[in-house]
Amino acid sequence: MHIYKTVPLLFLLVFPQTLPAQDGWQELFNGETLDGWTQLGGEAEYRVEDNAIVGRAVPDTPNSFLTTDEEYGDFILVFDVYMDTQMNSGVQIRSQSISSYMDGRVHGYQVELDPSQRAWSGGIYDEARRGWLYPLSVNEKARSALQLGQWNRVRIEAVGSEINTWINGIQSARLVDDMTAEGFIGLQVHSIRDEALMGAEVKWRDIRIMTENLDPHRRTPDPQVREISYLKNQLTEWEQSHGWHLLWDGQTSNGWRGAKLDHFPESGWTMDDGVLTIQSTDGAEATGPGDIVTTDLYSDFELELEFKITEGANSGIKYFVDPELNQGPGSAIGNEFQILDDQRHPDAEMGVAGNRTVGSLYDLIAPTNLEYPERGKPFNGVGEWNKARIVSQDGLVEHWLNNVKVVEYDRFSQMFAALVAYSKYKDWEGFGRWPQGHILLQDHGNEVHFRSIKARKL
Repeated sequence: MHIYKTVPLLFLLVFPQTLPAQDGWQELFNGETLDGWTQLGGEAEYRVEDNAIVGRAVPDTPNSFLTTDEEYGDFILVFDVYMDTQMNSGVQIRSQSISSYMDGRVHGYQVELDPSQRAWSGGIYDEARRGWLYPLSVNEKARSALQLGQWNRVRIEAVGSEINTWINGIQSARLVDDMTAEGFIGLQVHSIRDEALMGAEVKWRDIRIMTENLDPHRRTPDPQVREISYLKNQLTEWEQSHGWHLLWDGQTSNGWRGAKLDHFPESGWTMDDGVLTIQSTDGAEATGPGDIVTTDLYSDFELELEFKITEGANSGIKYFVDPELNQGPGSAIGNEFQILDDQRHPDAEMGVAGNRTVGSLYDLIAPTNLEYPERGKPFNGVGEWNKARIVSQDGLVEHWLNNVKVVEYDRFSQMFAALVAYSKYKDWEGFGRWPQGHILLQDHGNEVHFRSIKARKL
């Protein structure tokens, strides 16, 4: 009797990929047929072979999805996946296909399966909506989790607004978002353009889901994995425990004043439905209601916010701002994360080599996708929300655009001093090296929207 009890335990220790049959787990795939699944989107081939679902890429067809007939809200999903080519894939969760949205195109959260050199497997992409929500540019150690040419165990926990993913026991994504509460699960075969990928395959097996009594079965998130939240004007428990505070409460002007005033501007800045908006005037710098600045000062800090620009708009996020330096016309002086419609505003063609485009350190350093320059700058576009992040610690400063680093510099370096010496800031002694300053949102005469403005002192 004693031996009988220890064998299953040893089996699990030696073969951790095997999930024991137990109460609460439901099989989504019976190993024999595709009953309970429906294909949407493209015309890739799906078949059952050796107790696995095999998806085969075919040319001249859009992304294909084999989707569950049932929809799921809160759940824990586990499955094995096998990939041995560079063909991209993914698994949709809480996804939809409705005629009123892009003629039925599949859209929603996708847990990425990325066998390319980029290696963002387990990251979360918002298919046909917002793009990347949790790229693995923020979680380097997870990029080696997926192994080609062998079966990999994937675990997805979607509970409330939290979506956590693991591959082979390594946490990949830690996302908080509340856009979609439920939907189908879908196995993606990506469209292909490379002839070398014609006929490439991806395989899934042991697909199981738990939908009730989830809390006892949830894993404790890896404390070293950064959480990314898209909740509007709210802080998560993780953010609060890591020292974050809201710079704007979503309703009032508390914590802000005009850069050249001792109070908040009486008009020109509006607060409606959780969005802070600088209204359009004449398109000039600080000739309308003017810039606004935090009442607090920041030295080593991390700042994050979302912004949305209108067509042709110009604005910026400044830091290390000293409002006393420029009491005349124009904006207050400080380092600037540029916000701009690169396609329609003339500033994009000024400066040097793009150092006045969106995400740049304005007039000093052009933004580049520092991880994969060939993929271009990760801007979601005019009329869409984009996430800006600025990190400053011990003189080292980073600009992040939609969770991809686009600028990095040492503000105490000789290189930075040389850049300033040939910029519009050359006449401001010590520019960019002041020990602390205000954070500023710029009035440049164009309508720009902000929300979820939060920071922490490091």
